[in-house]
Amino acid sequence: MRLLLTFSLTLALATSVFSQGETIDKIVAQVGDNIVLLSDIQAQKLQALQGGIELTPEIDCQILEQLMYQYLLLNQAQLDSIEITDAQVDAEMENKLRVIEQQIGGRQKLEEFYGKTVAQIKREFRPIIKDQLLSKEMERQMTSEISITPRDVQNFYNSLPMDSIPLINSQLSFQQIVFYPEVTVEDKQRAFDDLQNIRNAIVRDGKSFSTQARIHSMDPGSARLGGEIEGTRGMMVPTFEATIFNMEIDDVSDVFESPYGYHIIKLIDRKGDNYKVKHILIIPNFENDALENASVRIDSCYNLLKEGQITWEKAVIEFSNDEATRLNKGIITNPITGEQTWDMEDLNQVDQQIYLLTDAMEQGDISQPNLYMNQIERKQGVRIVRLMKRTAPHRANLKDDYSLIQRATMNDKRTKLIESWTQSKISNAYIKIDDEYKNCQFQNEWISK
Repeated sequence: MRLLLTFSLTLALATSVFSQGETIDKIVAQVGDNIVLLSDIQAQKLQALQGGIELTPEIDCQILEQLMYQYLLLNQAQLDSIEITDAQVDAEMENKLRVIEQQIGGRQKLEEFYGKTVAQIKREFRPIIKDQLLSKEMERQMTSEISITPRDVQNFYNSLPMDSIPLINSQLSFQQIVFYPEVTVEDKQRAFDDLQNIRNAIVRDGKSFSTQARIHSMDPGSARLGGEIEGTRGMMVPTFEATIFNMEIDDVSDVFESPYGYHIIKLIDRKGDNYKVKHILIIPNFENDALENASVRIDSCYNLLKEGQITWEKAVIEFSNDEATRLNKGIITNPITGEQTWDMEDLNQVDQQIYLLTDAMEQGDISQPNLYMNQIERKQGVRIVRLMKRTAPHRANLKDDYSLIQRATMNDKRTKLIESWTQSKISNAYIKIDDEYKNCQFQNEWISK
């Protein structure tokens, strides 16, 4: 049973819409001193719809039970004197506001929607956020000592009916040897000079910052918006924000460097920790000769591998300069799952080139050297890819899918612990449920029979 995040745009929207209808909001349940309103359930239904979840006839009862469970956790957290710091509340508040802003189109529209300033919104929702964090911490402490053994995993798998064992699509794992040409001092100076010329065109010649951003900026997320970025303190790298908070409105910053390259910023607006800027990024590029030298280096590695003059593991150490894979035999970790295996959906999201390179390869084959663009770090290099393993579609088994079954075993044990804890706390808590919901088929026995 997962915790609900009742602080969201849909909560405010649901409360507003619901209060304008014919039905008057009412209390549908009480757990200790905490009450669940009908509007709370409506809010969660709207959130489910927004997330593409189909509303079933049972969803009202399911939402009500989840909310009552959250209040059981809160009651216990208060009894156990669990503490949440102001810094934790502030950080969570900012994260949630950021999500809402992305949904609604910015901080200004957020304030217009609520009819309140961000500061007023924070004051109103601060107690809600704190209660949620207390509930989460209570659940974390309750389940933190769960552990499983290999015997637990085997027993869980053996207990599953055959038709409940999931079908696993083809899974692939890959290794790579990558060499990125090094950016020289001259390359950096060239990028700096290019951005300085762009700044001069804006400041001295009166060119539009937005137009220059669209034409020149190498930040794909903001370039198409004329360089515009809205954020709050803590969202960006320190050098970026240090510049912002030392500027006046309409100032254009000097050229400065960050781990991503060289930047200039125009400050549009700043209120407290929140800001709106326009931004141009220029990433230092190496000369073509550097990429050609990288190709020669990886060609040499490829030939040594094909001729059997070097092992894969030794080649990774000698020829790769990719920090993410060099010390791990070149194994490419799936960033979506954290596993070393990939399915086709994940490949299409992260690295389509790998599929094109390895589709016709057999296990253990290596690709010819190819140009490679690391989309996460925005670096270009040359690489060889090795197909480490390819499994056929199959029902999950302990040999090929142990980590998957291990996670399922842990989740099963966690669910049983939560159910046992919940039932024990229900018996000692004051619980009242509206007659309209007393016929719900709850997972737990909230009402004595």
